[in-house]
Amino acid sequence: MKVILTENYNDMSRKAADIIKNLLIKKNDAVLGLATGSTPIGLYKYLIEMNKDHVIDFSKVKTVNLDEYIGIGPDDSQSYRYFMNTNFFNHINIDKNNTYVPNGLAKNLEEEGRRYDKVIADLGGIDLQILGIGNNGHIAFNEPNRKLTAGTHVTPLTESTIKANSRFFDCIDDVPKTALTMGLGQIMKARKIILVASGKSKADAISRLLHGKITTECPATMLQMHNDVTVIIDKEIAEKLKL
Repeated sequence: MKVILTENYNDMSRKAADIIKNLLIKKNDAVLGLATGSTPIGLYKYLIEMNKDHVIDFSKVKTVNLDEYIGIGPDDSQSYRYFMNTNFFNHINIDKNNTYVPNGLAKNLEEEGRRYDKVIADLGGIDLQILGIGNNGHIAFNEPNRKLTAGTHVTPLTESTIKANSRFFDCIDDVPKTALTMGLGQIMKARKIILVASGKSKADAISRLLHGKITTECPATMLQMHNDVTVIIDKEIAEKLKL
């Protein structure tokens, strides 16, 4: 596992974007696994700039997102499809037909999970997966538990995750309590993984990722078994961990 220390959030975002840029220069039809939340917004902004400057081209790129809330449609401003369109897809030359997000309104959610895994397989798998990390060590919406699910599946959100995500909603009661998420088995199939983290609140989770025992009670520790993971963290985390 490679660790890159950066000065701040902006530097972290730029270094992550540079890794993606290098991949797209080598493979212009790459399959990217994308994440939502506040952490990856900065790297998306850098990728948008690179696209506008004709450094990278998204016309042949395909993307798959990690997760989506259940019960929220793609046109809802709180959906992850809406997030991706607003923060990334609307600003680059990508064919939105080549961008995939789980359907949180599917009538049969278990079938939707299987369908989504087949989409990823039919694309040839994920070349590079972007990840954030929750304060409790969750990856995507794979929460700490006694057991984890390999494929895309329905999952309840923990109280800590609901509280953390409530900053995006008018009140905590509006936060969905369940989501569709890629499982750790699907995430681990990605050929390369970049995990980005910023702010001292993520230090404990990063410490467990880097040095803790592998356990389902901290899903991020599963990444220790992957052969190509780059963890990019800022100075606040590094100082707290004395790195």
